[in-house]
Amino acid sequence: MHMMMSHRVDRVHLVLSIEVGVETIHYHDKLVRWFAVNHAAYILWVDDEIDYLKPHILFLEEKGYTIATCANGRDGISLSKEIVFDLVLLDQFMPGLDGMETLREIKENNPALPIIMITKSEEEWLMDEAISQKLAQFLIKPVSPTQIFMACKQVLEDTKIREEKVTSGYLKEFQHIESRLQEDLQAHEWWDIYNRLSKWQLNFDEHKDIGLGNILAEQIHTCNREFVKFVDENYCNWVSSSNRPNLSVDVVPEFVIPILRKDKKVCLIVVDALRHDQFLTILPEIGQYFNIDIGYQMSLLPSATPFSRNAIFSGLFTDELCRKYPQQLELMKSEASSLNKYEALFLEDQLKRNRLENKNVIYHKINVAEEGQRFQKHLSDYKQSDLMAIVVNFVDMLAHKRSESDVLKEMVPDESGYRFAVRTWFENSWLYRTLRELSESDFTVVITSDHGTVRVQRGVLVGADRETSSGVRYKYGRNLNSKEKNALIIRKSSDYRLPELVHQTNYLVAKDDVFFLYPNQQHRYQGKLKGSFQHGGISMEEIMVPVVTMRGY
Repeated sequence: MHMMMSHRVDRVHLVLSIEVGVETIHYHDKLVRWFAVNHAAYILWVDDEIDYLKPHILFLEEKGYTIATCANGRDGISLSKEIVFDLVLLDQFMPGLDGMETLREIKENNPALPIIMITKSEEEWLMDEAISQKLAQFLIKPVSPTQIFMACKQVLEDTKIREEKVTSGYLKEFQHIESRLQEDLQAHEWWDIYNRLSKWQLNFDEHKDIGLGNILAEQIHTCNREFVKFVDENYCNWVSSSNRPNLSVDVVPEFVIPILRKDKKVCLIVVDALRHDQFLTILPEIGQYFNIDIGYQMSLLPSATPFSRNAIFSGLFTDELCRKYPQQLELMKSEASSLNKYEALFLEDQLKRNRLENKNVIYHKINVAEEGQRFQKHLSDYKQSDLMAIVVNFVDMLAHKRSESDVLKEMVPDESGYRFAVRTWFENSWLYRTLRELSESDFTVVITSDHGTVRVQRGVLVGADRETSSGVRYKYGRNLNSKEKNALIIRKSSDYRLPELVHQTNYLVAKDDVFFLYPNQQHRYQGKLKGSFQHGGISMEEIMVPVVTMRGY
């Protein structure tokens, strides 16, 4: 094996200081790795006449590239297995294994590795074959050092340039968001911040090598601490006044009823526990078929299905819902397995209160794929209705099942994995096929969620009696206690439009990434719950959810 290697690394030292109010935050160790471009691209050049290519190799080295060489395909394949290269330059005509055979074997072991083929032949069949193997480029000999350099730069720098733009873009965004946190923000401004942060999460999913994910996570944590204060200060005013951001109770009056009043048809889809970042992952697929308008709403507290989803379908706060429907109050007192049995009734009554009782309503709750497939199969029949209401439970079920399954924990290790799982499910789901069909109908589609989820990290002990509810992010009972920095402590439930479920009901609602623990078996549940996706508390991810209005092209 003939091998020549040269390595040149320019050491770059960078200290980035970001002014935040009167404080200066130094991110030296975290940011240098990815902002300073100190990694010379590593190129493998395979050519049986490699000794004649020294001028080309020296030219590439002067441009900052590191070159490894070999004179035949078999050695090239071996090297590509042993060393991580950024690019391969490959001659077509070589003794033994020719370039195409070498290409196939290298690609079999590393499908993502970009390869530039260099050949004396201009035959069309060779180009077709090369294209079918997803070559990065195809060059015809003779080639000058400058030609080789420009081809390498085009292949290698494309990703680098895009990553540098992402990096510089986030640094500007980081400063912008940190400065905004010093302001007295309104609800729509918080939604703007959360929307921006969610889009950066998707950006970093695509550019994982940048290494900015931890810094973004820290910034989200910082934002959540301020968001908790915002909700704590304003929530009681929201639930007692019409001067408020859209809450769960406002979804149907604000987004559905105005369309129905125009004698237009609506399909309302409530995807349980769908976070905004998760919706953004499926947006490109939906955007092929619909004009889309994205708004938002705030989940009621606690940000859990019995409170927020019932509020969507009834248009009522939980205290008035329980007064109007005693059967719902009994369900909640008993902590029954299903606390959303009457959604169809709630929706029909809400339409009656708005003088839309003449509308034909279809309601379906989809828990498993077979139910969804049956719904899609009969969609043509349901299209005769004025309002289709669909509840989809998959995303919420995935979060709950993950906590119980080591396999799912491996498959969904973090927020990025959760987004990927949701996107994969959606792309292959009955829901996607249903939406495509609805895009060709006269229905306006409204998609929302009852609440999101947050990945909990900090277990805190709470004081409670035996009658206390079992929730991880919220609890109700008597004499509940926790530190105010960890939980919103609700002593007077009527101030929050919450029902009296026991005598003198207190509520605890977790803040930020906290989850509740009892002293009994503390360590067992600490290990089981830490890192899981939960809801019921106060965080941007749980409280702020999209409301998406879509009309087919």
